Amino acid sequence: MNAPLGGDRLRIEATAEAGAHLHITTATATIALRGPTPGHATYDTHLTVADQASLHWLPQPLISAAGSNLRQTCTVELAPTARLVLREEQVLGRTGEMPGRLTTRLTVKRDGHLLLDQETRYGPDAPGWDGPAVLAGHRATGQLLIVDPALDAQPLPVKLLVDDPAHGQAALTPLAGPALLVTALAPDTLHLSRLLDAAHVVA
Repeated sequence: MNAPLGGDRLRIEATAEAGAHLHITTATATIALRGPTPGHATYDTHLTVADQASLHWLPQPLISAAGSNLRQTCTVELAPTARLVLREEQVLGRTGEMPGRLTTRLTVKRDGHLLLDQETRYGPDAPGWDGPAVLAGHRATGQLLIVDPALDAQPLPVKLLVDDPAHGQAALTPLAGPALLVTALAPDTLHLSRLLDAAHVVA
C-alpha cells in the first residue's frame, strides 16, 4: 500500500468476539510517503479481543520513505482470557535512502490494566535514533508480542536470543502479566523476518 501520504488520516479497527479466532495480515508492505501537504500523516489501529478469543495480528512491514512524516499508533484491549500474537516490523528508508520521520506507539491493556505502553521515534529530529543505544546502524526493527494466560504457569526468563552484529540481534523480555515481548534489530527486512520467525518458535 503506497500510503499513508502526508496529511492522510487512516484508521483500522478489528474485533475478535468471544470464542472467535482471527488471523489477520496485509497483502503487501505499507509505504509511508511524502505527501502534497507539509503536515504529518496518522495511521491508527485499534484491536479488541474478547474472552476466550484469540487474535493473530501480523501485518507486512511498514517502510518509512525519505521525506515522509508518519505517526502510527496501535491500541489493544484484551479481556482476561483473551490471547494475542502481535507482530510489527518497521523498515527505515528504502534501499540507498534515509528514512522519513516515524513515531510509533503500542499500547496494550488487559482487563482494563496497562500491560505495555511503548513509544519510539526514528529519523530526522529524533536524537540518537541511529546510535549504539537504539538501532546501532541497522535499518529494520520489529517486535513480537505474545499474550496468553498460559504464560502465568510457565513464565520465561529474560533471554538474548541472537547477538550477531552483522545479521541482527533479538531479545526476549517477560512482561508484568501473562505476556512476553521479543524485540529485534536487523540490517534489512529479510534478516528481521527470519529473527522474528525464529523467536516465535522459541516463545
